[in-house]
Amino acid sequence: MTLLSSVRRRSARRGWPGVLVVGLALATGCTTAPEPGSSASSKSASDGAAKSASDGAASAADTRERLRVDGTDRAYLLHEPTAPGAGPRPLVVAFHGRGADPAEMRELTGLNRAAKARGMLVAYPEALRKAWGAGAAPTRQRPDPEADVRFTEALVDKLVRTRRADPRRVYVVGFSNGGSMALRVAAERPKLVAGAVSVAGQLPTGRATVRPSGPVPVMIVYGGKDPVRPVTGLERPGPAPKGQEPIMATRSARASARAFATAGRTKAPAEQPRKGYDRTLWRPGPGTVPVELLVVRDAGHTWPGTRVTPPKGFGPASKALDTTGTVLTFLKDQAPRPAADAARAPERTDR
Repeated sequence: MTLLSSVRRRSARRGWPGVLVVGLALATGCTTAPEPGSSASSKSASDGAAKSASDGAASAADTRERLRVDGTDRAYLLHEPTAPGAGPRPLVVAFHGRGADPAEMRELTGLNRAAKARGMLVAYPEALRKAWGAGAAPTRQRPDPEADVRFTEALVDKLVRTRRADPRRVYVVGFSNGGSMALRVAAERPKLVAGAVSVAGQLPTGRATVRPSGPVPVMIVYGGKDPVRPVTGLERPGPAPKGQEPIMATRSARASARAFATAGRTKAPAEQPRKGYDRTLWRPGPGTVPVELLVVRDAGHTWPGTRVTPPKGFGPASKALDTTGTVLTFLKDQAPRPAADAARAPERTDR
């Protein structure tokens, strides 16, 4: 079953007038409907043992686990390599898009197979009400805008203590609203992560502005034909649907990348056209880190290279880039965080 058929069924149940209207209403900071990656695999997340179509292999090793943070039970899906290597292992925290769930993020990205080949742990956290607090401003639905940042810290701390995750090699990755969440964690907790990647997600601006506070290697992958949240950003978002999170304004993909380049004191950017996409690289200077922007020319609001069919209204699913392989190679190429930084990362306890 394709994502499109799943979204159509949900649209009919909830009384939405059509998938196209829903798709165009989706954004990094808003939506009332599933994003790409949403399908009938919600049951898989509950069971924690479903097969991922994009992995092409059973996910029987995945477990659905819980963590109590600030008095709230939070859930996540954990994938561990079948044959654990010696010593601590790199950890990828993968944030799903709005309206989706951990199993759908696993399916959309195919991260399990690619991470296994690199000996990485992958944690797929689950958002409250299927949306991440990617912006810094409180809202009626989310009075504590820091809750998801603390959840991320607590999750990392738990996996370092219990699953031999390497605190010096913690990476955050996300799609759409989850991509903005990954950028927020990197911006506000630069000593927690050794690298961050956002696909189809930008930095919030306006009341919810998030500003990078230190050097972090960052890659942003964006579709040049994204009709949901254009590559140029969303300066004046429309009103939020009743009962939903407000729609956030965002910087452009380039301005989001440039903000991290400025915080990391990189050199001037170099434009490097490639087949199917344009690469902008802010090269690192002495003691700094790289920032990259990849704009996939024929991609919409999608994860380029995915096998999952995007809903109508989200633009084309490009095959010009193997996003998952590119993302993990970029992260693995980055130097681990200094031991002193890892030691100073906020230590959380289950509460």
